[in-house]
Amino acid sequence: MASSSAAAGLLARQLKQMQNDKDIPGISCGLVDNNVFEWEVMLMINDDTKYYGGGFFRAHLSFPTEYPLMPPKMRFETPIFHPNIYASGDVCISILHPPEEDKYGYESAAERWSPVQTPETILLSVISMLSSPNDESPANVEAAAMWRENPTEFKKRVRKCVRDSQQFD
Repeated sequence: MASSSAAAGLLARQLKQMQNDKDIPGISCGLVDNNVFEWEVMLMINDDTKYYGGGFFRAHLSFPTEYPLMPPKMRFETPIFHPNIYASGDVCISILHPPEEDKYGYESAAERWSPVQTPETILLSVISMLSSPNDESPANVEAAAMWRENPTEFKKRVRKCVRDSQQFD
């Protein structure tokens, strides 16, 4: 049980640091039901990003009790069309994959989760991924094909996601 209380303490410190850090524009974090292992995140994407600028994307970070030895899972609650995001909203990015050799040989262990990652580095990586998708290993095959073969249509789909994300309920 000591490890989960250590993880809880670390997460509480990391959340407090992110909430107090004014150098991280466009990221807002809070707890879900006062549970330090469940974070609600709002990504307010800078207007000058190529595709998702102006979007307000709500997401969820779920941390395992083995954190920081194992990665959290991230899922967008706001619908988002992107090559590296499954239709369910689950994010597929190397740094969120467990720290082991990739059985398919696609990723090196160095690209995968490491305990030096933090919620901040995860969210900054996801924001970077939005404007630079990895279409060689897509979670959403339709989005990856459109990104490569029909950029105009891709941008139209994404702009609709951005407009929809601006409608707060």
